[in-house]
Amino acid sequence: MSERDAMPDTSLPRVVTFGEIMLRLSTPGFERFVQAASFHATYGGGEANVAASLAQFGIDAAFVSRVPEHEIGQAAINHLRRFGVDTSLVLRGGHRLGTYFLETGASQRPSAVIYDRAHSSITSLDSNALDADAIFDGAQWFHFTGITPALGPGPAATTEMLAKAAKTRGLRVSCDLNFRAKLWTEDEARAAMRPLMRHVDVCICNEEDADRCLGVAAANTDVSRGELDISAYERLATRLRDEFEFDTVAITLRESISATRNRWSALVADRAAAATPHRSMVHDIHIVDRVGGGDSFAAGLIAQLIEGAPAGEAVEFAVAASCLKHTIPGDFNHVTRAEVERMLATGGTGRVDR
Repeated sequence: MSERDAMPDTSLPRVVTFGEIMLRLSTPGFERFVQAASFHATYGGGEANVAASLAQFGIDAAFVSRVPEHEIGQAAINHLRRFGVDTSLVLRGGHRLGTYFLETGASQRPSAVIYDRAHSSITSLDSNALDADAIFDGAQWFHFTGITPALGPGPAATTEMLAKAAKTRGLRVSCDLNFRAKLWTEDEARAAMRPLMRHVDVCICNEEDADRCLGVAAANTDVSRGELDISAYERLATRLRDEFEFDTVAITLRESISATRNRWSALVADRAAAATPHRSMVHDIHIVDRVGGGDSFAAGLIAQLIEGAPAGEAVEFAVAASCLKHTIPGDFNHVTRAEVERMLATGGTGRVDR
């Protein structure tokens, strides 16, 4: 394990995330894979995206992972450091950094992702290589997603170890279910994810994630047509909260008009709040890049909840933060807390800031 780059500011709340960072290769503009002569390179991945966004919000964010000990692995670490993420807990080893290719959709043509992450460094991670005491020293929150356990037995065991250790040490634990059909089956996901929920306080998902990872479906919904029955989602959130004993359940609601235009909102059911779930304002967004949109929502929610905001306020902030992310190329959400608050105050008119 490398030495810490700089001692964290102990006056800030500290969040630890665990997962894989990947090399992202995207086609220029809206070109298709078969026509692209070059690819734009950057880095991203679910939990890394959350850490980077939290750092922009003024949170002490640390990322735990494993990357190869060569220049591409170092470039991924440098990318995180550039945006203020503590990378001192990242292990070095293995032979390759996971890669994904992105073709950005437009209008009625959806975006497409091709993964090339088999046998990446994190897949051979041994949970015994990590020191939970060091990882959670000074931390108040631990976050993971359902992507990481899907990467193999090592990442799955490490996720369970860290989630259990965080819970035992009194941290709040959040999970974004994030089902990925290209990584595992529904049966595999449910077998792994349902037991992990005993360690989770805050569950983040959409209706597909809840069904495929936990076997809990929302009635009267048709995600393929972008139709929402809000009462069905309210019942889903309440059922998840009560069945798995979560403190908070946040469900993102995406109404897909096309690949480049969505309506975006969320609702939250919180054990400490009123019995009726709170639905956020609905934002009509014209999309530049939707990859990382869910991660930016998770970061916004965590940033507010860790500082004691009521769940309703937290979900409004999270939706607004994610709305802004949809306008930014790349995986990371490069917006500050002040920019999100300004959008909430003005309604996001897009007027020039002079």
